[in-house]
Amino acid sequence: MEICLITCNIRFDNPADGANSWKNRRDFLSQTLLKYNPSLIATQEGRYHQISELNISLESFQIIDQHRSWIGERMYPTLFAKQGVFEHLASGDLWLSETPEVAGSLSFNSTFPRLMTWTRIQLKGSEENILIVNTHLDHVKQETRIEQAKVLVNQIHRLWDQKSALIIMGDFNDSPDSSVMKIIFKEFPFLKDAWRQFNSNEETSHHAFKGEIQNGSRIDWILIDKKFTIQSCLMDKSNLNGLYPTDHFPVICQIKI
Repeated sequence: MEICLITCNIRFDNPADGANSWKNRRDFLSQTLLKYNPSLIATQEGRYHQISELNISLESFQIIDQHRSWIGERMYPTLFAKQGVFEHLASGDLWLSETPEVAGSLSFNSTFPRLMTWTRIQLKGSEENILIVNTHLDHVKQETRIEQAKVLVNQIHRLWDQKSALIIMGDFNDSPDSSVMKIIFKEFPFLKDAWRQFNSNEETSHHAFKGEIQNGSRIDWILIDKKFTIQSCLMDKSNLNGLYPTDHFPVICQIKI
């Protein structure tokens, strides 16, 4: 069985973005994501109204938010699952703070409250359970990201039963050579960075609506359990007459279960 995973920072709805504002690129974003026939989409930075509007465009998908009490001004990592592919077993939000259970909690001098969202799913027609985590770390201070990464791995350990496979995706706002990646791989050494399985050169994933930025880094990652075979991993750099679907290149990964 093959499934396609996508991680994509959709950029918060900022009127100052002008021609790149949410209303101008919303439909192109959904078209870009759907062309890969994904099974699961992990987004970051969306507010409730953006996620709701995107879900309308992603007609065959369902938001995994049964656990969530939305806070209007917050920007959330969110998971969308294609209907008919998975059985949803459990899900939740945990905030990357000293009090992970407290919604909107802020620690470690983070610019905004940051969180991880997770789901435990079972593929229909398979006995394979998968714990999928989607997260978004602080964009300013590396020391903040390091502390958030520690919370992230501690909470995953609490959720993960060591029998389920594990997939971690998101916007880590840091290079794959950073301490953040090292913290994750130390705790979960069976994970593989999907990009590095197929690409010897690093590329910049955040492009600020410019298409390419020199001397940037790949801050959007998909980390896959070695139980699965990674068949491909790429960035989508599509634009429509200079309009990009978001200010990050979506990262697309095909895996075999």
